[in-house]
Amino acid sequence: MSLQVEKLEHNMAKLTIEVEAEEFTKAMKEAYNKQKGSISLPGFRKGKVPMAYLEKIYGPEMFYEDAANIVLPKAYENAATESELEITSAPKIDVTQMEKGKSFIFTAEVALKPDVTLGEYKGLEVPKTVVEVTDEDISAELVKEQEKNAREITVEDRPVQDKDIVNIDYAGSVDGVAFDGGTAEGQPLVIGSHSFIDTFEEQLIGHNIGDDVDVNVTFPEEYHAPDLAGKPALFKVKINGIKAKELPAIDDDFAQDVSEFDSLEEYKEDIKKKLLDQKENAARTDKENAVVDKVIENASMDIPQPMIDSQTEQMAEEFAQRIQYQGLTLDQYFQFTGTSREKMLEDLQPQAKKSIETRLVLEAIVDAEKIEATDEDLDEELGKMAAMYQMEVEQIKTILGDDQKDAMRRDIAVQKAVTFLSEQAKEV
Repeated sequence: MSLQVEKLEHNMAKLTIEVEAEEFTKAMKEAYNKQKGSISLPGFRKGKVPMAYLEKIYGPEMFYEDAANIVLPKAYENAATESELEITSAPKIDVTQMEKGKSFIFTAEVALKPDVTLGEYKGLEVPKTVVEVTDEDISAELVKEQEKNAREITVEDRPVQDKDIVNIDYAGSVDGVAFDGGTAEGQPLVIGSHSFIDTFEEQLIGHNIGDDVDVNVTFPEEYHAPDLAGKPALFKVKINGIKAKELPAIDDDFAQDVSEFDSLEEYKEDIKKKLLDQKENAARTDKENAVVDKVIENASMDIPQPMIDSQTEQMAEEFAQRIQYQGLTLDQYFQFTGTSREKMLEDLQPQAKKSIETRLVLEAIVDAEKIEATDEDLDEELGKMAAMYQMEVEQIKTILGDDQKDAMRRDIAVQKAVTFLSEQAKEV
């Protein structure tokens, strides 16, 4: 294998990779061996058609794609290692020569980690946050706990109200034609939750059990299904049942039921203490974010777009995993919210760019200030992991490889850089 590296604008690079003809021919033979069992031609037993005969009839091109898929991944991996470049995106592959008896040549366009030029980063001024817990804050927490301990009661003597939980059947149509995903039976729906599009939920208010309701809505212009986007729809809805939440009284008995305290006043004091801790942590985080934002503003870097795209895809995948834990698929999420994967990726781009900028400037601070993660720092993090997974620290050390431990050290150093910047900042 031979490699040529061409540096491009905006921290991009093009790797031109040439694989020897013998290696490509060997891959074609491997592709033939994988395919031959499913090939049958008159005059030959199934799986016994010679490779040369197939090439004569269909041309050697029939094996090119599979051969390329065999050769390309390993060749790219070796080239990426040999180049010693800090590659930050998946490669954009372009095959430039693929022919039997000749070397296999392809290019891989990749994004590189940008250099960061730091501006001023010590002694930066950030807004001072005043931390206090008000009576309204405490009341809001009590109401949250009250909601959590509410019980559902069946309602039969009144129409639907806001906050009710209704059970409905529905069938949706556009221009009189039913559409996929527009029909359900026994569907629970919290009025006011905005789980459904447009004004669907509000139009059920005032109707009784057994009522058939025509609900008219309009799909958003950015709806994930193009054939429905922006179109008016009619839902035939039947209300099967109504439930309401019955809230407990907030008193000493309530405090005893939901906490370890005997009186409401003691419970309130505990809430106040916890809220104060939360607000102090939030203020500390706000200060750290504010100073990092200023460091980013004062720094300069040229982030390649494919690096942002890769980060965006990663964030989308993480989001998909989170909602999957809640029992939703991405398609269901798009349907309920009236959005699409393309819109989600577009919306995530600024956040992805900010995430990259943050990491890059903090790594630059680590280098500039020679910040290191000590063995004690690493042991502390390993101890937290051990406690989380209910394992011994030595077990964690055995499981983790050197690369993972090095990555943990880098993360620790980056967090220490955040602390350093925050300590250096001035609150005004």
